[in-house]
Amino acid sequence: MTQHSEEQKRRQLKPSLSTSSVFAIALGSSIGWGAFILPGDWIKTAGPFGAMIGLLIGAIIMMIIAANYGILIEKHPVSGGGFTYAYIAGGKVWAFIAGWFLSLGYISIVALNASAFSLLLKFLLPDIMQQGYLYTVAGWDVFLPEVLVSSALILLFAVLNTLGTELSGKLQFYFSMALLVGVFALGGFTFQFASTPLENMAPLFKESQSIWVSIILILAIAPWAYVGFDNVPQAAEEFDFSPKKAAGLMIFSLAATFLVYAVMIGVTSWSFAAGDLPEDSLWLTGTIVNKLLGTTGVVVLAIAIMMGIFTGLNGFYMSSSRLLFAMARARALPNFFRTLSKGKKTPLWGIWFVTLMTLPTPWLGRQALTWIVDMSSMGVSVAYFFASLAAFRLLAWRKDGTERRVSPIYKVFAIIGMLASIVFLALLLVPASPASLSTPSYALLGGWIVMGVVFYAIIRKRYNSLTPAETEHYILGKELD
Repeated sequence: MTQHSEEQKRRQLKPSLSTSSVFAIALGSSIGWGAFILPGDWIKTAGPFGAMIGLLIGAIIMMIIAANYGILIEKHPVSGGGFTYAYIAGGKVWAFIAGWFLSLGYISIVALNASAFSLLLKFLLPDIMQQGYLYTVAGWDVFLPEVLVSSALILLFAVLNTLGTELSGKLQFYFSMALLVGVFALGGFTFQFASTPLENMAPLFKESQSIWVSIILILAIAPWAYVGFDNVPQAAEEFDFSPKKAAGLMIFSLAATFLVYAVMIGVTSWSFAAGDLPEDSLWLTGTIVNKLLGTTGVVVLAIAIMMGIFTGLNGFYMSSSRLLFAMARARALPNFFRTLSKGKKTPLWGIWFVTLMTLPTPWLGRQALTWIVDMSSMGVSVAYFFASLAAFRLLAWRKDGTERRVSPIYKVFAIIGMLASIVFLALLLVPASPASLSTPSYALLGGWIVMGVVFYAIIRKRYNSLTPAETEHYILGKELD
């Protein structure tokens, strides 16, 4: 084989993921740390029922979008996810845009999960974690131990991901099962030991605003709350089972994710009456569990949170490195991102690039990092839109003489997915929206767009040098004539 033909060879990932591993990737990546840290904030924003209803509507919308992803995975079981589907929907420029924003979103969630582990230790071991004060960023005090712990965790999961997709998938499954056991144990015990759990949940909605505003405020975070089920398309090339099962696995994982959110909101609201709760608690859910169940409850909660953090780290390490690999395979990123390990066929440079990008983030302070994550929600919504548009284009209302699959119901699902994505974008980007991005998030978004324009100008000639047949070969896996 000549050097030229080796350079042009389409590199492929190794099929090694079971159905249980893929379910765990979707579930564990979707839950993360937010289910345990944020219920107190959600209750203050919307009331317990307002938060549950908002998250339920969000889960249903995400299930519809997941059905669209399932159609695309069945037709094109390749890595790339939103990058690949944006190419199907709108061509190479839109594919780059979707890939650019998704890469930021995925990488920032890796960083946020690592910082969440330090936040947990800060609650459990405050005397140790609040030693070695460094400086303050946006009101957040940065201490040396939290920087070291977060950095060590980032490096640990980088190494684990280089050891092979099969190992990563198995770890994801074990972490996810431990998470579910911990959450439902906490839900059952707190409900049992609370004196009047249903009465304690009052008021069910925030009294100072309308029910609809309460629900919309929570619904607006659905792209962030459920981001992670879309890691499944990134792993599609590594399935060791039929891609037809992907949609069901994602929908089932979203249902389980909603139940975890609902239970943790319940734990935070039904354990004590509102007047019995501390006003200035650093972490309301942890304080409540400690007050009701003592040290044992805190240990169970801490284990569940650690599993949520680990599944988030592992899942987004996998998805971000696969996205970078798929973009490089299509010549949208430098060639070294296409490098695969010889035995396990893992995208080594993608994994270590994510590591290099995230290692500086513990030094920025958690508040600065949340601005990046808030901004990245927009990128996820863009990817949802293009996935739904791609599914719409692949489906037909009726037989039209082509090979397109006839499915009016899923065609409607695709339309709903597009409309929902536009609504999510509007909630984030329209200044008058109650869920609009903060000013720092807008500034970072503008900076990331400028960087994307500059980077695209640099790679445009090489990216567009491929013929349409070559592009479909590298992105969709179609054979060259």
